[in-house]
Amino acid sequence: QVQLVESGGGLVQPGGSLRLSCAASGISTSMYVMAWYRQAPGKQRELVAHSSSGGITIYSDSVTGRFTISRDNAKNTVYLQMDSLKPEDTAVYYCSARKIAIYWGQGTQVTVSS
Repeated sequence: QVQLVESGGGLVQPGGSLRLSCAASGISTSMYVMAWYRQAPGKQRELVAHSSSGGITIYSDSVTGRFTISRDNAKNTVYLQMDSLKPEDTAVYYCSARKIAIYWGQGTQVTVSS
């Protein structure tokens, strides 16, 4: 059974940082495309960052230069380092794992507010 568990969300002031973690079980992350998505209230879920099994990373224009996706395949964990956070980054952040099927975590809330 595949399980993705996100952690690290919370409330942070504008300009602050957070590091999200996604711990995977039931799969080997080294074989999967791992990604972070987010969904703000009233908006569609959008791709934030993507890490291929070959090490290629892709970021949405809105987070390029501020967010960094990384993975530790030995720990079966993927991270999202978020710096210079803005109020518009407020959303529920979801981890996903894709090879043929796609699996989702339950999400973690990130709120950027003063």
